[in-house]
Amino acid sequence: MKSQHRARRLAIQGLCCVDAGDGGKQELVEQFLKDSREPPAVIEAAMELIKESRKDVDNCDEILGRNAHRWELGRLALVDRNILRLAAFELRKNTEPCGVIISEALKLAREFSTSESPRFINGVLDAVRKELVDGQDKTEKNNT
Repeated sequence: MKSQHRARRLAIQGLCCVDAGDGGKQELVEQFLKDSREPPAVIEAAMELIKESRKDVDNCDEILGRNAHRWELGRLALVDRNILRLAAFELRKNTEPCGVIISEALKLAREFSTSESPRFINGVLDAVRKELVDGQDKTEKNNT
């Protein structure tokens, strides 16, 4: 398993802890990550993903809300919501090619969620990708 995938995998678990704890205690999430037995570089990458994606959560929720047709983010399964948030963050920040980010999100959905989740997540993230590629990311324009 590649280290970036392992970092995303760990980040999803940490993001779910934060989300379930209504903001959670950062110290508990950090302790959870350290207890994971992952190499220090993976833990550090996961911590960075959590920190940066949490800073951008409002923008990610906005873009996801526009593209998760007929679904309120708060009503989505905890895992699905956080997979979508992390992927939306990465798509917005253009950290890797869109296909890689979406593929990673689908792997995480297959591992942590229901059998129907990958299809739903793929549809939402594809719509997000199209909005971003078309240069219509309204969250950036609203914040400037």
